[in-house]
Amino acid sequence: MPRTGLFALALLAACAAAGSPARAESAARLAQKAAPLPPLPPAKGSDGAALKAEVAGTREFQERLKAEIEAAKGDRGKLSRLLVDASGRARDIEQRIIDLEARMGRLDQAAKALDISLAERRGVLAQVLAALLRMGRQPPPALVMRPDDALDAVRSAILLGALVPELRVEAETLASDLTELSRVRGELAEARGTLARLGTVLEEDRARLTALISERQRRQQENDPLPAADRAQAEGVAKASGDVHDLVTRLEAEVPPAARAAEAALQVPPAPQPALRRDLGREDDPARLRPALAFTDAKGLLPLPVAGVRLREFGAPDAAGGAEKGLTIATRSGAPVSAPADGWVVYAGPFRSYGQLLILNAGGGYHILMAGMDRITVDLGQFVLAGEPVAVMGRAGRVGPTGPSAPAGGPPASGQPQLYVEFRKDGVSIDPAPWWAAATDSRKVRG
Repeated sequence: MPRTGLFALALLAACAAAGSPARAESAARLAQKAAPLPPLPPAKGSDGAALKAEVAGTREFQERLKAEIEAAKGDRGKLSRLLVDASGRARDIEQRIIDLEARMGRLDQAAKALDISLAERRGVLAQVLAALLRMGRQPPPALVMRPDDALDAVRSAILLGALVPELRVEAETLASDLTELSRVRGELAEARGTLARLGTVLEEDRARLTALISERQRRQQENDPLPAADRAQAEGVAKASGDVHDLVTRLEAEVPPAARAAEAALQVPPAPQPALRRDLGREDDPARLRPALAFTDAKGLLPLPVAGVRLREFGAPDAAGGAEKGLTIATRSGAPVSAPADGWVVYAGPFRSYGQLLILNAGGGYHILMAGMDRITVDLGQFVLAGEPVAVMGRAGRVGPTGPSAPAGGPPASGQPQLYVEFRKDGVSIDPAPWWAAATDSRKVRG
């Protein structure tokens, strides 16, 4: 007999023995138990005491930050180390938040699916539970026995004997679904709490990073100011250049800060030390003004410049029917962007469809292009360390060399800021994959 038919007979048998009002009330109570769990309560707002504690914490944070900057006064290396550490910490927290939000999305989908499943079976499961409850209180023959009709009692006993396994399966399924829904909602509540705590920490880290960047640029202007004429000349070259290769060539030939950077980049760095091979930038001199090692020796060491999800890889089909020349990463709004490697800034400003474009000369004929940022926080000719903050993401998707596009083979990510990163060798785009550290390979393209 089909399963639906068995259920119909089971319900008829249960209802035949449950004609009293008490039986109807029992079924109603069981139906309420089978209903989906209520939604999680909203987070409580801050009261007066919490607000005072927050203000006190803000003041303490400002005093701590002021003391850090004062301690690094006159020490370029110490300030650079603070910047690299703060940027790395913020990037790690950003990535934790991104991963946590993705997990919460999966949990929320699971909870909705369980809610729908339970809602669809609410009425049937309530009556099944009522039948099981009565069968547990009285033996099956007595449940349907009528003194004046022994034959019907025998038939009902045989029928219920065949239906008990079906009822048990449904009861176990219901219990499993309710248990799973409770677990999922518990994990969601825990994840929301963790997300709130990480958000508070990230807000403080971003404020700290902003203050350190402001101090760095103030010192840069004091020690090596960028003449207004050089800035204007770079802007003029950008407007007159037709592509990136032409832009870089003209900048390093015509604009003094970019030309000096190109000349300094010709000097070959010393052979890498074992410490550098283990962790680029951690065991070297943070006050240096040239790369710690040749760019070719940095393969497998560079961290991604921003926390996020890799949307499009080098060589993937692009929106124009060609192939991607770089890597595109979806980020959170306002995420800090750091330099992937040591290098000199040869351009920082708007350029055609790239939007805000940052170009670093990493030496050895290598250049790193980054586009899609909202704001660049370094100046033309400035030397930056690997991991040092250089820009901030905005709130809109990037406009890159091929215009706004969606991930190949996946849904669009237009609601997120997107950073475009391109490596070039002697003016030709190359695959950046060999340079990224192994830790970044765990976050592959998501459709």
